[in-house]
Amino acid sequence: MKAIVQDKYGPPDEVLHLREIDKPVVGDDEVLVHVHAASVHPDVWHVVTGWPYVLRLMGAGLRKPKNPVPGTDVAGIVESVGKNVTQFQPYDEVFGECVRGHQWTNGGAYAEYVSAPEEALALKPANITFEQAAAVPTSGLIALWNFRNGELVEPGQKVLINGAAGGVGTIAVQLAKAFGAEVSGVDSTEKMEMVRTLGADHVIDYTQEDFIQRGERYDLIFDVASNLSLSACKGAIMPKGTYVLIGHDHFGEATGRIFGSLPRVLKLVVMSPFVSQLPQPNFSMPSRKDTMAILREFLENGKITPVIDRTFPLSEVPEAIRYLKEGHPQGKVVIALEHNTKA
Repeated sequence: MKAIVQDKYGPPDEVLHLREIDKPVVGDDEVLVHVHAASVHPDVWHVVTGWPYVLRLMGAGLRKPKNPVPGTDVAGIVESVGKNVTQFQPYDEVFGECVRGHQWTNGGAYAEYVSAPEEALALKPANITFEQAAAVPTSGLIALWNFRNGELVEPGQKVLINGAAGGVGTIAVQLAKAFGAEVSGVDSTEKMEMVRTLGADHVIDYTQEDFIQRGERYDLIFDVASNLSLSACKGAIMPKGTYVLIGHDHFGEATGRIFGSLPRVLKLVVMSPFVSQLPQPNFSMPSRKDTMAILREFLENGKITPVIDRTFPLSEVPEAIRYLKEGHPQGKVVIALEHNTKA
């Protein structure tokens, strides 16, 4: 099969190459997926470059990636299933992640076939394309998990999404609306109209106005862009409100080369038992299976519509990653394999 392969860490243009490799072998609890689309997100850049270095110790591979094929988000058609798989069968259309554990590892999605854990997949709704489905998994899981599967948002609450037009932000805006919140979306001038189309009740152009100085208070500030701080936002959060940091480090520009955004995130976790405006630690994450089922339901009923900025063929994965890093896309960047462009 054709696949994008990396033999070492480094700049995507230098270390990623299109090659012919063997098809993956499906495990007992895995599903072999004929890939129709995959997506690009910042964690892919981190694993390809090996930066921050701590990700190598977290399972990605010390000197080079353990899995030489990048990509974690996938949509396609089931080719075969392992002997313990009960949820899927050949010819099912599915979408989900192809990694176990955290996203700082290569999953093998940038290939014609990938083997994915059964629990990380869901049936693709018939009303969306493969490209749209591939745009959802990692961004959707990040948004939904940080919303605590909806526990942090109540109908009628005022929610502000900082970084509303990116991969996570576009889904977060739609989820908050689905949960019944009054949503304000913050992003740059050229993205205001798109944020409105997502259903945001209010849009704020950060190049023209600092929302912290507006005098408004919010029940939840969802900091996808991760360029704020709890102390700076204090005056804009309700006394019983919540500040949530996603931890995006802007491709290494905002944090250190060794630990990345982890120290900042861990600091807030340590502070959270003593600061009412931080979510309490939750060390029992919802299962991927349950979260994917929720995302599937929202997609099927039209409460989430994936936003795709641009698609690239498999041979142009390095260019797609560079575009993600430098192009400030609205929504997601997607890899569309040539054998299929529509669901």
